[in-house]
Amino acid sequence: MDISVLFKMAAIGIIVTVICQILKKSDRDDVATVVGIVGLVIVLTVAVGMIGDLFGEIKRIFDFT
Repeated sequence: MDISVLFKMAAIGIIVTVICQILKKSDRDDVATVVGIVGLVIVLTVAVGMIGDLFGEIKRIFDFT
């Protein structure tokens, strides 16, 4: 696993948090919720891809076919 992936996930989290705070201060709670959910989906998509790669590597190491 490359450490840059973790930094990308952290950056997405920070950006989403800042956007949500700005939207909540301007009384746009509904849009802030949607932005939070979209950020979560993006990070989970990256994580699922990494987990798929991990299982593929385990399969290759133990030669499960």
